[in-house]
Amino acid sequence: MAKSELMTALEQIAREKNIPVSEILFMIEGAVVSSLRKHVGKNADIRAVIDRETGAFSAVVVKKVVETVTEPELELTQAEAQKYKKDAKIGDEVAYQAPASDFARIAAQTAKQVLTQRVREVERDKLYEEFKPKEGEIVSGSVHRFLDRNIIVDLGKTEGILPLREQIRRERYGIGSNVRAVILRVDKAQRGPAVVLSRASDLFLQRLMEMEIPEIADKTVEVVRIVRDPGFRAKVIVRSNDPKVDAIGACVGLRGSRIRSIMNEVAGERIDLIPGADDAENALANALAPAKVSSVRIVDAENRVAEILVAEEQLALAIGKDGQNVRLAQKLTGWTLEVKSEDQKKTESDTADKSAAKILSALEGLGPKTVDTLVKAGITDVARLAACSAADLTALSGIGEKTAAKIIASAQDALAKAPDPAQPAAQTQRA
Repeated sequence: MAKSELMTALEQIAREKNIPVSEILFMIEGAVVSSLRKHVGKNADIRAVIDRETGAFSAVVVKKVVETVTEPELELTQAEAQKYKKDAKIGDEVAYQAPASDFARIAAQTAKQVLTQRVREVERDKLYEEFKPKEGEIVSGSVHRFLDRNIIVDLGKTEGILPLREQIRRERYGIGSNVRAVILRVDKAQRGPAVVLSRASDLFLQRLMEMEIPEIADKTVEVVRIVRDPGFRAKVIVRSNDPKVDAIGACVGLRGSRIRSIMNEVAGERIDLIPGADDAENALANALAPAKVSSVRIVDAENRVAEILVAEEQLALAIGKDGQNVRLAQKLTGWTLEVKSEDQKKTESDTADKSAAKILSALEGLGPKTVDTLVKAGITDVARLAACSAADLTALSGIGEKTAAKIIASAQDALAKAPDPAQPAAQTQRA
C-alpha cells in the first residue's frame, strides 16, 4: 500500500468509526515499536514516527555512548557510535536506522491489527454509552437463541439476555418471536455491553402502565407501589394528584381498554388496582381487593400485625388460590395479616368465653350471672380479676361494693394458692 493511500484509508476509517486519525497513528507507532523490539531487543529504546501529512515511516534505535558497554540493548562504544555519527563522544545519544527496511509493510500489517482491535473497543464503548442511559426503559427485540434456559434477544445493535428468573413462567418463545422487556441493567463485558432484560420485574409493569395510561405518564396519577406474581396476579396502588381525576378509572380506561391491553402484554396477568389510603386500616382493607373487608383490627402496631374480618362468602376470595391474594397483600403493605371469617371469629370468641367462664366459675362466691358479666367486660382470667379495684367492678351492671370486695378477695386468694411455676425447677436443682 502506498503511503498516500495509507493515510487516505486511515482518514476514511477514522470518519466512519468516529476515531481521531492522530489516535490511530499513535497506536500504530506504538505497535511498530513493539514489532521492532523482536529484532533489536525487548528493552531497546526505539522511536517510530509516521509523518502526519505524507504518511512516511521512520524508525530509529537510540543508544547511549559509553566507555564500557554493560547493556548492549541501550548502550554502544564510542567506536561503534562514530559509524553513525562521526563526532560522537562519551555521554552522547546516537540514533540510527532500525534494522528493518520495509516499514510500510510492517506498519500496514500492524495498522490492520490495531484498527481491528481499536474499532471493536470503540464500538463496545459506544454501545455501552448508548444503552447505559436506557436502563429502566422498555425495548423490543426478537428471540435469537437460547442459552440454557436463558433467552438471548436480538436488539439490533447488540444482544440482550432475558434470564430465567426474569421471565414470565407461563410464557413460551420460539426463535424469531418478538419480545418486549425492560432493561434492568447494563454492565460492561469483554465482548460488549451485557444488557440484562426483565419481563417479571415490577418495573416492567410500571413502564407498561406509563406507556398505556397518559395520566400516569404526565404524573396526574401516581403509581405508589407494585407487587407481582408474574403472569398470574399483580397489585398496584395508585393515587390521583388531581381531585378531578379518578385514579382507578383512568387506569381502567373506557370499558377496560387500557388495563386489558396491559394484561395482554403480561400473559393475562390479573391486575388489582388499589386506591391509595393514608390510614393503616383503609390501606389494609384495600390491599385485599377484590375481597370486601368487614373490619380491620390492629393487633400489634409495632410489629405490624393486623386481624382482618370478612364475610364467610368472601373468605376464599380474600385468601386467594394457594394464599396468593393475602400473600401479595402482605408484600404490598408490609403487614402480617390474619384473615378470618366473621363466623370463625365468633366461634373463637365463644370458645374463649366458655374457657374463661369455666375458670372464673371455680372461684368461691361467683355465680353464673356474675361470671357472665365479667366475661362480657373482658375480664377473662384470675390474675386480671385479682388486679381489679372495687371501683372497676362496681362499674359493671349487677355488682355492688360488698360483692366486688368478695370477688377480688376470692381471686387474690386463688392466685396465692396457685403453684409457683418456678418451684419444681428449684426442687430439681436442689436434688
